[in-house]
Amino acid sequence: MTPAGTVLVTGATGTTGSRTVAHLVAAGHRVRAAGRRGAALPGAQPARFDWYDPTTHDDALTGTDRVHLVPPVGDPDPAAVMLPFLERARALGVRRAVLLSSSAVPEGGPAVGVVHQALPSLFDEWAVLRPSWFMQNFTGTHLHATTIRETGTFATATGDGRVAYVDADDIAAVALHALTDTDAPNTDLVLTGPDALTHDDVATILTGTTGRPVTHHRLTVPEVRHRLTESAGIPPRFATLLADMDHAIAEGAENRTTDTVRHLTGRPANDFRTVAEREAVRVP
Repeated sequence: MTPAGTVLVTGATGTTGSRTVAHLVAAGHRVRAAGRRGAALPGAQPARFDWYDPTTHDDALTGTDRVHLVPPVGDPDPAAVMLPFLERARALGVRRAVLLSSSAVPEGGPAVGVVHQALPSLFDEWAVLRPSWFMQNFTGTHLHATTIRETGTFATATGDGRVAYVDADDIAAVALHALTDTDAPNTDLVLTGPDALTHDDVATILTGTTGRPVTHHRLTVPEVRHRLTESAGIPPRFATLLADMDHAIAEGAENRTTDTVRHLTGRPANDFRTVAEREAVRVP
């Protein structure tokens, strides 16, 4: 790994951001943890940062040479705020950028896909992490995890479609290498777990690891869209994007596995059962 300067991590208190900070600190790198009120994380320097407040950008960027980009949550057009930030980052000396995107969003696709497309023209050293859906959706603060804890159920419009869910810790482990290895990947990296599972499979695994029944309810795409807007308070445009992703899963878009985690980190990706047991999913 290259002896880097300071790495700026946006979204540093989130699911992947906090883990990325922890991996960087453990590996001996200087880290600036960015959040709206500054992110007080062990071993990292807090930095106040808000995507929608350009007055916070220069202070967060000054003195950094690498940046890990977690897009603003729930924004269907993140390029509007991210691209001016990245141009400023380049002007202030940032030489490597690693973007967190999604396996469901190709280069030039909707939302963060626009940022993905622009990244190679802005930086000579770059990578785009395109993880599958997170295993932590069933253990953290995601709607699935909440309803599992409250009712022992979760709902999707994915039908029999399969998803190779990936551990957020594996994403962070890859981010460490993408940010600090001597040679930048200069490509996009699709990250998955080792097994492509239906959501009925997920429910079966959770039932086995918790000792209590967990049930997957099958909804239609309009029902999911309505549920996201009415129950989760997600803006209609973004809820439509998420519901359409469920439909894409049902059509087979996420039925794949990759060996990227092993290739970058030297160890296999964690499987769903291991993560469910590690994070002690609770049901009523």
